[in-house]
Amino acid sequence: MAKKYKCVIFDLDHTLWDYDTNCTETLSELHAEYKLERSNIKIEEFVRVFMEMNYSLWDQYDLGLIQRDVIRYQRFHRILLSLGVDDYKLSLNLSSEYVSRSPAKGNLMPNAKEILEYLNGKYQMIIITNGFDDIQATKLQSSGIQHYFEDVITSEKIGHKKPAKQIFDYALSRARVSAQDALMIGDNLNTDIKGAHNASVDATYFNPHKRLHNQTVHHEISDLSELKMIL
Repeated sequence: MAKKYKCVIFDLDHTLWDYDTNCTETLSELHAEYKLERSNIKIEEFVRVFMEMNYSLWDQYDLGLIQRDVIRYQRFHRILLSLGVDDYKLSLNLSSEYVSRSPAKGNLMPNAKEILEYLNGKYQMIIITNGFDDIQATKLQSSGIQHYFEDVITSEKIGHKKPAKQIFDYALSRARVSAQDALMIGDNLNTDIKGAHNASVDATYFNPHKRLHNQTVHHEISDLSELKMIL
């Protein structure tokens, strides 16, 4: 018999909000508008290098090795340098445009809205994210899913990042539920799943690419619709 939960905690990026699709759309627009092809930067390489550099920087941010400003002001400069272009002013323009445009994209992961509608009214639903207040709020609004959530807890707001136990404890306290009554759903083993374990919260690993791993998880799904078998 399925365990009875009261509160469902979602990660946002890559779990509900389709980060890769929204990112690629934005980068394609910027590549065309800034005529980066003239600098021998092909769109495929621009997207590929951005993804690699971006994941690396966010991993460092999650580990507390760099601050937000490094992502904001250095990300595109490093990308351009790796593509053979040394133009810091251009990198700042690209960064500013990217940060304002990308969160306004509304693409969601497959079946995200359907599962939120299915869970709506049955559970308390909250978000815990290592993202920034203003950016994450825009993403929720642009994708039309903000009304499903009673609370959005950001690392910026409380000063602790997943996988720290404190960010989960804070969220559970605000939701007035115990750790045993909550279920975390996220795509990142090192932040979402490890963080849930740190806080004694059951975790569902969302693994759409079916990546191999050796971590112990309570549940694993490759499509959000599979949550109907758990909840």
